[in-house]
This record gives sequence, C-alpha cells and structure tokens, in this order.
Amino acid sequence: MKIKKGDLVQVITGKDRGKQGKVIVAYPREDRVLVEGVNRVKKHTKAGQTARGSKTGGIVTTEAPIHVSNVQLVVEKDGQKVTTRIGYRFDEDGNKIRVAKRTGEDI
Repeated sequence: MKIKKGDLVQVITGKDRGKQGKVIVAYPREDRVLVEGVNRVKKHTKAGQTARGSKTGGIVTTEAPIHVSNVQLVVEKDGQKVTTRIGYRFDEDGNKIRVAKRTGEDI
C-alpha cells in the first residue's frame, strides 16, 4: 500500500470528495485508511456509569475507514498543494524511496 500513516491525503470520490486530512491509521490487509475529519459516522453507545457515578453513552461521532483507492496523496509544490500518484526508486544503497509522480520529488 502506497499511502502511509501521517501522509496528507485528499478524498477524490464519495460524499467527502475534496476534503483533506492526515492519515491516522493505515490498514494494509483491508486496503483501508482512517483519515481525520473524513467519513464521519454516528455511533450509538450503550449508556453506562463510570466509577465516579457520571452517566456515559449516547451518540458519538467518529471517523470510519475508507478505501485507499478513494484517496490521493497531497504534496506541496511552489507553495501550492497538489495531488499526485506515488512511484518508487532505489538509491545508491539499495533503499526504496517513495517519489511523487507529478513533481518528481522524494516523499
């Protein structure tokens, strides 16, 4: 999977199209990523009591994972943020380095 934790991505399709956010968690086995502020869903939690006696529960809004094919990496070029695909190259020591296809710069 070419998108990693901490990358700035933009949603390219779906109800949150155009929104940008940081990848919080990547799930490579499911090909999904959790992006902050994107794909927010309401979750109903059961009411309970904490040790102090205060009530918990109700409706909580949280992010849900989205498929990695629905996001695209955002890089900065000349002070502007542009979306790009990701490629790879190997340096002199044989290390694999991610490269932005649109700008040609290392990520």
